[in-house]
Amino acid sequence: MAAVREHGPGVSVAEMAASAGITKPVLYRHFTDRADLQLAVGRRAAEDLMAKMAPALMEDLAPVDQIAGVVDAFLAGIEEEPQLWRFVVHNTVEREAGGEVVEDVRAQIAQLLAQLIGARLRSAGKDSGAAEAWAYGLVGMVQSAGDWWLERQTMSRADLTRYLTALIWNGAAGVLGEEGAPGKVLQLIPKEGTGG
Repeated sequence: MAAVREHGPGVSVAEMAASAGITKPVLYRHFTDRADLQLAVGRRAAEDLMAKMAPALMEDLAPVDQIAGVVDAFLAGIEEEPQLWRFVVHNTVEREAGGEVVEDVRAQIAQLLAQLIGARLRSAGKDSGAAEAWAYGLVGMVQSAGDWWLERQTMSRADLTRYLTALIWNGAAGVLGEEGAPGKVLQLIPKEGTGG
């Protein structure tokens, strides 16, 4: 992981071994090939990202605060570890090995969101049949927006969190029939001086 942070997503196995203070043959005693090594790094990076997001997913917060917390935790995670994120998600050399980890993390997050969304819909007396589809859609949207933002950095993390939260909350509030929902709380236009 240190080698990925230093050398980026295109890090070589030799650079990884050197970073660990060992030779490539010693490294290959622990990992069958580069794909196996990438999978191990991906799993560890995914665990770290899930640990950052878990509090917002598990806390009993108001829906809009929970959305903002999850979105911000995800964005903070990829902002703090951009090279690891790129190595796991966008490494074209070993895409399939990393893809397995990415899909697993997406599924974990989506399943937690589906439970939360389903519970909120049921408590509002609404049909919860769309909860899982919406959860996967939200995960994909936030990941895609996070990728875009990480590459361009055209706005602050706070602004992107607010924009995504507004989009998600405005949709959720409409479905849940939340009175007076988003207008006053979540506006899409940033406050003066915050960029965007």
